[in-house]
Amino acid sequence: MKICMIAEGCYPYVVGGISSWMQSLIKAFPQNEYVLLTIISNRELSGKFVYELPENVTGVYEVYLNDVEWDGENGRQRRRKRLPEKDYMALRSLILNLRVDWDTIFDLFAGKRISVNDLLMGPDFLKICTELYEKSYSEIVFSDFLWTMRSIYLPLVLALESDLPQADCYHCIATGYSGVLGSMAAHIYGGGLILSEHGLYTREREEELIKAKWVQNTYKDIWIDQFRKMSQLVYDRADVVTSLFGHARELQIELGCPPEKAFVTPNGVDISRFADIPGKREEDEHYINMAAVLRITAIKDVKTLIQAFAFAKEQVPELKLWIMGPESEDTVYAAECHALVSSLHLSDVVFTGRVNVTEYLGRMDFTVLTSISEGQPLTVLEGFAAHLPAITTDVGCCRELLYGGRGDDLGTAGILCHIMNIGEIANAMVELATHPKEREQYGETGYRRVTQYYRAEQLYERYGIIYDFVEKKMKRTRAKKEK
Repeated sequence: MKICMIAEGCYPYVVGGISSWMQSLIKAFPQNEYVLLTIISNRELSGKFVYELPENVTGVYEVYLNDVEWDGENGRQRRRKRLPEKDYMALRSLILNLRVDWDTIFDLFAGKRISVNDLLMGPDFLKICTELYEKSYSEIVFSDFLWTMRSIYLPLVLALESDLPQADCYHCIATGYSGVLGSMAAHIYGGGLILSEHGLYTREREEELIKAKWVQNTYKDIWIDQFRKMSQLVYDRADVVTSLFGHARELQIELGCPPEKAFVTPNGVDISRFADIPGKREEDEHYINMAAVLRITAIKDVKTLIQAFAFAKEQVPELKLWIMGPESEDTVYAAECHALVSSLHLSDVVFTGRVNVTEYLGRMDFTVLTSISEGQPLTVLEGFAAHLPAITTDVGCCRELLYGGRGDDLGTAGILCHIMNIGEIANAMVELATHPKEREQYGETGYRRVTQYYRAEQLYERYGIIYDFVEKKMKRTRAKKEK
């Protein structure tokens, strides 16, 4: 089976949990051919892969969401074509948040019958935006409103006009633009459609927009509605929708996913990778080592981690913090983290960069994760596989990982803290550092939990069933069309 995996802003350009998950899943199914449809911001990232692609990846197709030059005065001087009535009404349904006629929109762009400039600078877009403006936004300056609408629809139109590979199955690793492209490709070529959500794209974008200073309050609802309608599209059209844990599935259903499509497929790790990892070195004897395995970005809240460590180290001088992960994704934030360490005059903070965690985790005493948002973090599971307890913030599935979910009575595997609560996180560090027996007990509980519920073999078995189901359904659908 030929599978097209569709992802935005991650694999194979960025190291992280989702990227590692995609790499491992592709390797687990060598009998399948994979092509990648990757959504990135611009051409500067083109081909800059940080992963060596598996042999069964036969192609990479890139989509750029910020790759257009407005034709300005020259464009306004020439007469632009009006859309046929059916296409116009489909565009109107999209912009006015009516029942969106996605099939007509897909056919319009698949047929290459319109360009980005002709659509967004054309009379039909202007007319529909004017209708929306007069109905709901007449208190603001129209020119500002019109250009904001163009900026909102630009990435969607750029995605829709891209060339899509033909495949038997389209596997989207989020809703948003990934879900739109998967839905469009499945419509054009008749392939199956799978959605795997590690985080809830719609909720994450909504939270970002609410906090964003670059978006005026007047326009935040328009942006949020845009992401919601894109998510609803793939929820409606997917054959299977997966999430990492039960509460995430509940939220998917709340956002409009039909319950009968929604399944929980937890992450999994290869336990054998951590069976014979190197242990502590002589240089570690006088330290209590804690590992933060993460990308150094704002969403991981590394600054809170550093500040909490500063307070904890005042009480436990033997503490040593290892921050393991790449700094290239947000170099400004990474520089600020280094500067914070310097300003606090902290010793025993090590920035390792990207590493093979199996070479380090055996030297550690526990792991720590201070993220603002997570799904089901692989770093916690990998720590468990190395018999390490965890300190985490109460995000995503972390509560379930530390305390157990339904039917899991194994016990406690670490300490859960509130987001951005420096004092609480510092106290948790002190607690684990000063109670070695408790630390060891938590680590063994974590090991039993990952062994019982989060093995890689279980993950691959579930996706084998999903792929088989979608392939059979796709073949039946194609057979009916041929008749």
